[in-house]
Amino acid sequence: MISSYLHKLPDEWLDGSELFVALGDAHRQRILLSFEAGERLNVGQIVSNSTLSRTAISHHLQVLKRAGVLESEKVGKEVYFWINKQHITSILQRVLTYVEDMT
Repeated sequence: MISSYLHKLPDEWLDGSELFVALGDAHRQRILLSFEAGERLNVGQIVSNSTLSRTAISHHLQVLKRAGVLESEKVGKEVYFWINKQHITSILQRVLTYVEDMT
């Protein structure tokens, strides 16, 4: 048993923890799944396809952005979001490598 990991995650796993927390919510999963490949969506577009309020969607988008799941850019008065595939893939690959090599 590697008991040190029961007390502190290794630094290279910290962003993975944030990713899994962010994706642990069904609303955030639905937001992520609403993007088509390569698509950029603004808050209004996401709200129009959701049962959640604009405030709730904005909160979920910020959680996803802080975790690195989404990136954003302000264009005029609108903020556009898109999926950060490289970040998500990197974290999931680290987890898969661990599972394959250490278990």
